[in-house]
Amino acid sequence: MRFGPLSRNLASLAWPIFIDTLLMMFLGAVDTFMLSRYSDLSVAAVGIDAQFINLVLVIFQVLSLATSILCSQYIGARLRDKVVQVVGISLIATAVVGVLVSSSLFLFAHQILQMLGAGPELIGEAEVYMKIVGLTCIFQAFSLTLAAALRSADMAKYPMMVSLIINIVNIFGNYTLIFGHFGFPALGVTGAAIATATSRGIGMVVLAVILLRKHIPSFPRRLFSPFPWDELGKLLKVGIPSAGEQMSYSLSQMVVTSFILILGNEALAARTYCQNIVMFTYVIALAMAQASAIEVGHLVGMKKPRAAFCIGKRALKISIWSSTSLSFLIACLGLPILHTLTDNENIVRMCWSVMWVDIMLEHGRAINMFAVNALRSAGDIYFPVLLSIAVVWTVAVGLSYVFGITLGFGIVGMWFALLLDENIRGYVFVKRWNSMKWATKSFVR
Repeated sequence: MRFGPLSRNLASLAWPIFIDTLLMMFLGAVDTFMLSRYSDLSVAAVGIDAQFINLVLVIFQVLSLATSILCSQYIGARLRDKVVQVVGISLIATAVVGVLVSSSLFLFAHQILQMLGAGPELIGEAEVYMKIVGLTCIFQAFSLTLAAALRSADMAKYPMMVSLIINIVNIFGNYTLIFGHFGFPALGVTGAAIATATSRGIGMVVLAVILLRKHIPSFPRRLFSPFPWDELGKLLKVGIPSAGEQMSYSLSQMVVTSFILILGNEALAARTYCQNIVMFTYVIALAMAQASAIEVGHLVGMKKPRAAFCIGKRALKISIWSSTSLSFLIACLGLPILHTLTDNENIVRMCWSVMWVDIMLEHGRAINMFAVNALRSAGDIYFPVLLSIAVVWTVAVGLSYVFGITLGFGIVGMWFALLLDENIRGYVFVKRWNSMKWATKSFVR
């Protein structure tokens, strides 16, 4: 086995996923950055909404993750009919769950925000944003599954192009509706929500057309009659534990957010700014994690675990180097970046301190993003779940309260707790990957 072609395959997958991921991160950040010119309070309102909506989207991210894992292994094993079945079942599940989730976010937005502890100065704008974006999150749900199906078939360039379209629509919509241009009123947070919902709807339609034209032109009835319960079972076998881990992590972040609310709206705004800045430091690592997971799935499906191990080690080195280098650069440029976003010196001071702590956090995050995706793609589902739940709640949540509230270090102390969480999990995950215990857990028999 020569690893030159494998490295080229990894690169050909990684670069469009990198651009796609960067664009999708930018999509979320655009609302924050453009609203920062409107009001810091609006930024805080959108920040608390985003925390809960991201928790809900975990359900759909897990469906897309399970779809990608199974499709990657089946494509590697050349089982075309199985690929069609998995994508079809995933789309059906997305439709059913999506209707329930979207309607719930719209109907119970006010109660959700009260539960999250949003104050009266935030709840008005936050409720409007959650109702509009929540009602249309089914668009994002379908887009995640469609993009996963295309990427697993080495068609990552198409989701990348769609993300570019979505960003253009969203930026134009924000410019028009937040500030009131081209004859439209200045709608602030409401305008940001409308622009986000519209751009995601357009993205979903375009991805569906591409899937039907380039990958799966039809879903033959013979493949679903009788219903392929075994493939649904495999989706659930991957999805339910992964959903538990992802849901646990998102819930832990909501608990940390509730600690930050104790510190006040300035701290919440600071966290929102920091999250939207530092996420650009791990975009390469995230792309490498997703690309290597697809490549690992293909190789495991081909019964070549040693090749999967080697390509994974290469991806891991690139991920660590890129994340730590970019986070250091962001910390050095932190003050001028922050002063373009806000005039509040308290927020600037908190954010800049967090950026320096974040350098070592990104080292651990890069390892975790690679290892969790690669282990799952190989079929090693339960170990990442159990480890993540245990460490996140004891270290990330427990120490966030101790460092941030009890000892009085505020948001910087909480970020240090997150640093410990990421690096402890990263150390254990590297040992798991090197042990190659995952090599016997393939879904292809």
